[in-house]
Amino acid sequence: MKRLLFLMLMGGAGLVGLAPTVSAQTTDTTRTGKPQLNTAPPGSAPTPRPQQPVYQPTPAAPAPEPNVPASNMPYDPNRPSGLDLPERPGVAAPPPPLRKYFLYSNFGLGFSSIYGFSQFSASVAPAIGYRFTERFAAGPGISYAYNSYSLRGAESIKTNSLGLKGFAQFIVYKEFFLHAEYEVTNAEVLYQDTNTGQLFKRKLNVTTPLAGAGYRTRFSDRAAADIVVLYNFNDGINDIYGQPVIRFSFLFDLK
Repeated sequence: MKRLLFLMLMGGAGLVGLAPTVSAQTTDTTRTGKPQLNTAPPGSAPTPRPQQPVYQPTPAAPAPEPNVPASNMPYDPNRPSGLDLPERPGVAAPPPPLRKYFLYSNFGLGFSSIYGFSQFSASVAPAIGYRFTERFAAGPGISYAYNSYSLRGAESIKTNSLGLKGFAQFIVYKEFFLHAEYEVTNAEVLYQDTNTGQLFKRKLNVTTPLAGAGYRTRFSDRAAADIVVLYNFNDGINDIYGQPVIRFSFLFDLK
């Protein structure tokens, strides 16, 4: 009887000891479907899984700010900081860029009549000017003159003159300037026979130095008109312009 009780006690203790193991195996089997064995040494922490790198796009370069010159731009004394600052009261704006080339031309029309003798004349003298500085300019040009002479009761005589010239201008004060020209003209001039009184024309080369002053009136930033009064240093028998020479000229700035 004592032996039977001892065996029953031992069997109950064995069942109690096996209960947690079976429960743990049942839990692992439920999670994975297969029994999982813990092979890690006692007291060791589980190894963390390596993290995958996260892709991050490279930030785009910022757009350049307007009106900010590059570092290799030349130094501009009007913009010492390299920035285009707004105009301040009392501070003059920088002058516009100098236009180097301009078209300079004058036109002339005239008519005179005395004692039955009349003269009609027309002339044009275009030139190309170049500004070396804001005040000084010079350039070459050509001149053409047409004249028609009529004497009562006689046939009219027409003459044509063609010349080359060079001019120079210097601005003295604001719109006032000095003007000089030198012209060489292959001119047709009118002569009269002293014995018969008959008129005839003859060609000759005439040199005409001119110098004087003028005033300019501007219509816009590119167009202007000049009135010039010149002294004719060729005040001789072969003069073709008279004394003084008054001209109305037009100026147009080119790009």
